[in-house]
Amino acid sequence: MDEEFPYYLQNIANLGGHEDRAWHIAWNPTKSLLASCSADKSVKLFTYNHDGEGNLNFTLATSIPTGHLKTVRAVAWSPSGRTLATASFDSNIGIWEQELDDDGNPGEWECASLLEGHETECKSVAYSSSGNLLASCSRDKTVWVWEVQPDSDFECMGVLMEHTQDVKCVAWHPTEEILASGSYDDTIKLYVDDPMDDWFCCATLTGHASTVWSISWSPNGKYLASASDDKTVRIWRRIGEHEFKCVLVLEGHERSVYSVSWGIGKSNQEIDSSLGWIASASGDGVIRVWDLSENSSTEPMIPSAKLIARLPTAHGVHDINSVVWCPRKGHEDLLATSGDDGMVKVWRIQGT
Repeated sequence: MDEEFPYYLQNIANLGGHEDRAWHIAWNPTKSLLASCSADKSVKLFTYNHDGEGNLNFTLATSIPTGHLKTVRAVAWSPSGRTLATASFDSNIGIWEQELDDDGNPGEWECASLLEGHETECKSVAYSSSGNLLASCSRDKTVWVWEVQPDSDFECMGVLMEHTQDVKCVAWHPTEEILASGSYDDTIKLYVDDPMDDWFCCATLTGHASTVWSISWSPNGKYLASASDDKTVRIWRRIGEHEFKCVLVLEGHERSVYSVSWGIGKSNQEIDSSLGWIASASGDGVIRVWDLSENSSTEPMIPSAKLIARLPTAHGVHDINSVVWCPRKGHEDLLATSGDDGMVKVWRIQGT
């Protein structure tokens, strides 16, 4: 007998078009746009809108033939929603902006800048919450911090060589300029800027027994979630300015956990103790959704996690490469996934 859960994931869109595996997805924070990238070297942009009957309709708006020579591994929107960054296995980062025609109407997406410097495959790219900084990481074991300047110029502010292996992911704190990275060396590194000097590593988080594939900050910035090849998601609590402690390990996936995303959650935004919802996706083809909350009676405060939804074979027999909550107000119950089947799927979490 299947376990009963309070929620289920309703499939509301299946978005095809990629000719090879779909690696990553990113919701535009200000517009009704969803970006996906693929081993086919392209980026697809899908628009979505309500049909008046309570349904969301997704349509392909455009396909960007990026000009990258190899796989596009990751995409990231700037906080303004006007700029898209692409990280490619050709070692470069593309910066994309939509041109305006003579009448001021949106036109084609053009490459406004190409950031070169990594020696080999770029694995991840992320904008800081202010939009003033961009981070990238690579199989060359480095993390780069770029300053975003006017007219699509970027200046490298630091090359961080702290990891001993391939760096898989980067993620910025939701309000502060703290950068986290996860690596094939099984660790998570945290970096801050020294106003008198350069960016430096201020903390190393150890505990995972294998590659850290994905990291995601909690919406309140007090916690960090990490997904690993060791089949677990770890929850780290910030206990000092640059000090973090693992307070929870979420288990249940039967293969590598490739992606984790921490959203606000829909049901309990008014509850002070609520920490939101964590979605994880794995090589076992399962999406798992956890409801996290702080239990003030425990000391030190260890959050409680309840598995509220579980969906097997989300992409059939294929691995799920990415899972991302929609950050836009009113759409906190939307989740997108991308898989080795080349599909992007959109899900709504519904009460049972």
